[in-house]
Parts: sequence; structure tokens; C-alpha cells
Amino acid sequence: MVVHEPQTNPQSSIRTSIINDFAFVVATQNGSGSQTSNNVLVKSLFDMGIPVNGKNLFPSNIKGLPTWYTIRASKDGYTARRAVTEICVAYNPDTAAEDISNLPPGGVCILPADWHWGHSRSDIIYYEVPVKELMEKTDIHKDFRKRIENMTYVGAVAQLFGIPLERIYYALLDNFNGKAKPADMNMQVVRLAHEWFAANVEKRDPFRFEPMDGTKGKILITGNEAAALGALFGGVTVVAWYPITPSTSLVDAMMSFKHIRRDETTGKDTVAIIQAEDELAAAGMIVGAGFSGARAMTATSGPGISLMAEFSGLAYFAEIPCVIWDVTRMGPSTGLPTRTSQGDLLFAHFLGHGDTRQICLLPANPEEAFEFGWRAFDIAEQYQTPVFVLSDLDLGMNNWMAEPFAYPEEPINRGKVLDAEALQAFISQHGKWGRYMDVDGDGVGYRTLPGTNHPMAAYFGRGTGHNAMATYSERSDDWVANMTRLRRKLEGARQNLPMPVVHDDGAPVAIVSFGTNEPAIEEARDMLAARGISTDYLRVRALPLHDSVLDFIHQHERVYVVENNFDGQLRQIISLEDNRDLRHVHSVALGDGLPMTAHWLMENILKYETVEA
Repeated sequence: MVVHEPQTNPQSSIRTSIINDFAFVVATQNGSGSQTSNNVLVKSLFDMGIPVNGKNLFPSNIKGLPTWYTIRASKDGYTARRAVTEICVAYNPDTAAEDISNLPPGGVCILPADWHWGHSRSDIIYYEVPVKELMEKTDIHKDFRKRIENMTYVGAVAQLFGIPLERIYYALLDNFNGKAKPADMNMQVVRLAHEWFAANVEKRDPFRFEPMDGTKGKILITGNEAAALGALFGGVTVVAWYPITPSTSLVDAMMSFKHIRRDETTGKDTVAIIQAEDELAAAGMIVGAGFSGARAMTATSGPGISLMAEFSGLAYFAEIPCVIWDVTRMGPSTGLPTRTSQGDLLFAHFLGHGDTRQICLLPANPEEAFEFGWRAFDIAEQYQTPVFVLSDLDLGMNNWMAEPFAYPEEPINRGKVLDAEALQAFISQHGKWGRYMDVDGDGVGYRTLPGTNHPMAAYFGRGTGHNAMATYSERSDDWVANMTRLRRKLEGARQNLPMPVVHDDGAPVAIVSFGTNEPAIEEARDMLAARGISTDYLRVRALPLHDSVLDFIHQHERVYVVENNFDGQLRQIISLEDNRDLRHVHSVALGDGLPMTAHWLMENILKYETVEA
């Protein structure tokens, strides 16, 4: 596979065309309607068969602040963020000077002609859009013009770089759920800009799009939408939540899709979605629903997880199944609410005071967000415990290419649930039933659900010390026996959680990571290979770590643990799990709020490799 460095093509040569292998950034103001414009461009390129990925960098819900949207097209299928973009659509006067200065030599700047900005650089190409002139030609009501004028750059981009207008229109229809009136209103502006550029502007740059088949059979979807669909297919019945960026759109998607689970006979919903007064209340609701036998979940982010700590500890110790989606953003505290991060790994894994150890699933793409959406419920009920799914803002809120989702072939796993008949059979066999008895030796007791019609079915789900019969106890031997059983349960889960993804060709150098770093890692591995450094790769998909992760680490001479947080948290967890010599394991961590780039990763691994050489 061909590996490309950031483009620095001189302005002088248009003959060496660059086709389907460049990136551009759109700089606008938050609240200006640019989300529609940018989504239309991404969907249009996807429909042309061009592998594409869009990354939205936006402020925390404050109208007028700067927002940037980076679109990368890659004929080779790379989807990681590019630090260098060859084209800038500069539609925000507050950031235009910096945006233009970030362009490489030979880059392209598209900006409004009405600004009379001037051309401060002689080594880039300028195209000016007569925004006011074009908008005055429309019959659009003045109340809508400001929000639609961003469509002028859509028309300019389409004409300059070769996006067919029919693709733009289909994308607009899709964006407006098939409603022709708003699609036609936006398309009017796109056509005017397209026609003006065709008649008045000579193309002087080498960049263009051409149709290909790189997206054949794929879909374009956000991770939050995929997670919502997965949960619905997994039988979720109760969703309690409180809005917080970047998880809100997960529950929004749940509300949009819940009709697929509607009762065919009565026409009523089978999923209850409740907006709680805060995250603490939402956690209490799902713990109560899980205790009652519902498949219950919530979706939140780091600050919400902080508030849920007490209830998650209760669910861990009382052994109540529930699912918590943590769509991670930057912390500590309020942090950077609209920036991505993998900084909740340690926090979620050990959430709850005392000796608490939570199961965590770590999706890397929409396919896994869908799979873990349903599988998390099976795991939670099988092991009678909370299950955390750690997504992040990048996966959750951005559009990703994905394979169509496979309907779960496995039947729903409710775990060890006793109805009245099974409870009587249990008592007949064992002489008694206690909620926390471990008759199978796997640490998992048998549970009943409220309303089970048997005189021995009731028990207290205690967050205080208890014995195997769920009776309150402060005896040290009861406490140690209970904690030992919980640890045995966790150790059993360790080998049955989603296995790591491994690419092992026997190279001396290896990369270990998790989640959405994967696109940058895949590209960086190709870049390193082009420099003579072959690498193996393992992606962790669950905590606690599978034994094969530690085996992989000790099979390689040098290991780089790559993660998008400041403290190298996965590297710390590896140290906690393994008491062997780990001096060959290096942390390559960057918590800057942005999706990782392949170029940064390659450079930082090369620093170590140069020293080793």
C-alpha cells in the first residue's frame, strides 16, 4: 500500500493531478448551519465510492465560537485524521488568518470575496466566493439566508474538485429525511455557486475527486447511532439518562429507532426512555430496573460517570446487571466538553470505592459499537454486574464508514435466573437457596426476579456486608468469602469477554492499543514499514485484560502502548496485571483533545527506535 506524507505540491503544476487523496478543513462559526453543509459533502464523497472520514471540532454549545470540520478522502482507505490539510474553506473571519497560515505550500484557500481579505501568501492558491452576490439572487426568505449561505462553499467545492451536483442533491434529501422543500432551498444556493465558479473561475490547483468503488457495500454512520441500534437489538427495555455531550445523540438515536421494537399487536413501545433530573438519578433508575429484571442502560460521559460512582459500586457489590455507556471526552472536571479522549479508562475500570473492579468493553468502530450495544447486556446478566462500554467523542459523534451490521446470531443470554419451578428444583437439589451461593464454583450465584411466585424467592440486594444467604453480616470471614467469590467471578469473565484483535507476523516491534486509535495505527504501521520497521499489533477490546494480551507483550522485544490520554492509562493497567519485567514496554500517549494522527504516532515511535538502534 502506498504511503503518503502531507502534500506540499507547488502551485505551478496542475498537470500532476492529486486524485482522491487529500484533506480539507472547513472553518466556520458555531450555529451557522455548517453541520448540514459538511455532512452533505461527506455523504456525497461516500456516495461517489471514495473512502472518506469527517472529524468535527466544535465549541461547547456556544453560538459564534469557531468550529472546524476536517474531511479526508483517501483512495487507499486511510481514515485517520490528518494534521495537514491541503485545502481550507475559510468562512470564519475570526480564525481566517491562522487557518490560512496553516496551509502547506501549494495549498488552496476558499474564502468569501465580500471580506476583501487580500492574498497574504504567494505560495498558495486563492478562490473567492461572492457570497452576498449569490445570496441576493435567491428567492430564499431573509430569515433563512444566513443559515443557508454556507451552501455557497458546497457549490464551490463541488465545481472546483468534481463532485456531481446530483450527489449533492441526494445527500441533501437524505439529510432532510426525504423532504424536498428544504433540500430544494439549499440546492438553489449550491447551483448558483456552482454555475458562478464554472463561468468565472479558472481552476489552478491539482486536487480533484473521481468516482471509485472504495465504499461499495458499506454504510456511513456515527458510533452513537450504531450503539443505539445494537442496544435495541439486544433487548433493552429501560433507558434512563441525563443530557451531556457527547452522549446525548446516543439516546436521541434510541428515540429515533425505538419504533423497530414496537409491539406489533398493540402498537405500543417496548422501550421506556426516561430523562432523569441528573446523572445520579439516572444511575439509580437503571440499577433498580436491572434488579427488577429489565435490560437497563444509561449513556453519559466523564462528569456523569463521576456522579454515578456510588450506584455503580452498589450494583457491583449487590450484583445487579446494567449497562453504562461512557462516551468519553476530555477531563478532569468539565474539561473540554467537545474534545475526544480515552482518559476514563482507569476511572471506569475501578469505579466504586474499596476493592471494586468493573468490566469494560472498548469499541473501535461502528461495527463494534453495534455489537457491544447488544453484547453488553448478555455479559451484564451472565456475570450479574454493571458493564461499562467506553466509546469516545470521535467514534460517537463523527461519521464513519462501516460494514452493514450483522443481526446477532446468539440467543439472548439472561444468565442464572430462577423462575418458581427452577427455584424449587434448586432447593430440592441443594437443600436451600441463597442469592450469593456459589454452587457452580464460577463465582456467579443464581438470582430471582421480583414477583417470582415462590415463598423463598425474595431477598435483599444489599450494598452492605452480607453472607451467601444475602443476610446482613459484619463478620470478617463472610466479607473475605464474598470478595473472594467476586474476584473469582471477574477472573472467569476475563477469558470470556471479547478477545483482542491480533496481527502477529513475528516482528520484534509491537503496538498495543484500544479504541479509535486504530485508523492512525494502521496508517502509521504502513509508514513505519516503508522505513524498514515492521510491527505487530494487538488491540485490546475488554477489561480485565485477556491473558493473551500479556503473552503478546512478552513475545516482542519492544512494545509501544498507544493511547489518547495524558497518563498512559492502559500502560498502567498492564503494569498492575503483570509483575514481570516491563522495561521494554513504552507508553506513547497524547491527550490533546484531538483524534490521533498517523504522522505523530510514527514520529514518536521512531524516537524510541532510533535510540534502540
